[in-house]
Amino acid sequence: MAKVGIMGAGSWGTALSLLLHKNGHEVIVWSINEEEVEMLSREREHKSKLPGVKIPKDMEFTTDMEKTVTDKDFVVLAVPSTFTRSTARNMCPYVKEGQILVNVAKGIEESTLMTLSEQIEEEIPQANVAVLSGPSHAEEVGRQIPTSVVVGAKTKETAEYLQEMFMNEVFRVYTSPDILGIELGGSLKNVIALAAGMADGLGYGDNTKAALITRGIHEIARLGVKMGGALESFMGLTGIGDLIVTCASVHSRNRKAGYLMGQGKTMQEAMDEVKMVVEGVYSTKAAVALGKKYGVDLPIIEQVNAILFEDKDAKEAVYDLMMRKGKAEHNAKPWS
Repeated sequence: MAKVGIMGAGSWGTALSLLLHKNGHEVIVWSINEEEVEMLSREREHKSKLPGVKIPKDMEFTTDMEKTVTDKDFVVLAVPSTFTRSTARNMCPYVKEGQILVNVAKGIEESTLMTLSEQIEEEIPQANVAVLSGPSHAEEVGRQIPTSVVVGAKTKETAEYLQEMFMNEVFRVYTSPDILGIELGGSLKNVIALAAGMADGLGYGDNTKAALITRGIHEIARLGVKMGGALESFMGLTGIGDLIVTCASVHSRNRKAGYLMGQGKTMQEAMDEVKMVVEGVYSTKAAVALGKKYGVDLPIIEQVNAILFEDKDAKEAVYDLMMRKGKAEHNAKPWS
């Protein structure tokens, strides 16, 4: 049995806390929101985010960060990506040398173009930072629907330890040393999911979504490989797998926000209606900047950015994508 601290009592933090508790670990969950802690402690259910999923009575919720982090075998960071750096900074005094921190959020910092694990390492240099990612909506993990993910870590020992801690009959965990590839796939797929949602909102069909998913992973992989990620990561669970589920699922907040924008709502109106952090909105500008930095053409991501921040009409963006100069799909095989 391990002692585990969960930073963040949203849908994902709660779902993972239930999973780890089911695996026999001692779990404590932190939230910055005192009202949320009181509600979860009293109701034993996150009615707004994981309705119908009951929380065991011996799982503790707290606003005490020191208690959540100190002397834990590992700590899971499940706060929204926009709060990862500030949360890590506040955690730093309580993190011991070599303590394992597992980031499960997805995003890229717009001002620095740093991944979340890079931000955590900068704020907590003494930590052993790992990541967990893949096609894993909290709504399904909380209901114990079979799910597969990947743990990325700097050492095989850390990855295999976390694999053992998380894995059970409904939650299969693979390991990988490619932390960068895992994080880029998880962050950039949210931008493509916004585009897929916009296509749905505009009334387009399955052909359109298939094209967006396929050409979207092509963009993500070209940029990710140029930055140093492994192509296999983008072709696996943390790339195409996560992209498929985020573009297609009713649980996807990014797809839903895109859908509302496709129907004519502004970015802010869409985010207000979703009522959860839409990570893709915050990753889009960073993705465009990374494309320019590494000299990689990102047509879908650039059009999403234009819709979000330059008031471009979504239909016009689709037209511009379709009418770009014709090109070969790939150059892997030469013409005879």
